[in-house]
Amino acid sequence: MPTGVAMRDVRAQLFDAAERVLLRAGPSALTSRAVTDEAGCAKGVLHRHFDDFDAFLADFVLDRARRMGVQAAALRDSAGTGTVVGNLAGAMTAVFESVAMAILPLITFRDELRARLRETWPTGLPVIAEAVEMVAAYLAAERDLGRIAPHAEVEVLAPTLLGAGHLQFADRAAPTPDPDAVRKTVLTVVGGVLR
Repeated sequence: MPTGVAMRDVRAQLFDAAERVLLRAGPSALTSRAVTDEAGCAKGVLHRHFDDFDAFLADFVLDRARRMGVQAAALRDSAGTGTVVGNLAGAMTAVFESVAMAILPLITFRDELRARLRETWPTGLPVIAEAVEMVAAYLAAERDLGRIAPHAEVEVLAPTLLGAGHLQFADRAAPTPDPDAVRKTVLTVVGGVLR
């Protein structure tokens, strides 16, 4: 973007650009230059709004974690409708086909980013921690409705389900897992508590 041309909502534009780079080329390609090139602006724009690139990345990750709220509400609202397995399979696919899968290695391999995230996110990995809470809340709602057993330990089932899902979706270069395979994974994890 030429100097002197105002950008609207700079943070959102830079975050969206970072997501596109991350999804297209992976965490190793995510540099300040790649983000600003993708956003169509000068590199200095990023540094005017963030102390440094790790500060930008921390805010980007937290922004994407907060966006899980919409997905969490939709899953919670689906309680009592459709099938538990179908609802969970759809939610898992949505989580793991999103930027969440690309954020995990980004956090894992950038020590400074992890340190900055710990300042506001003391435990767990943002995005995945939100996904675990989302699934646990949904399972609790289904338990309250009697569609899963009253003894179901949703705090154990949720991370187990997301861990299994992560393994299915981990290879970003491979084709998306078959929907039947995702449903089979969900059924294997929660089948013992379905009513």
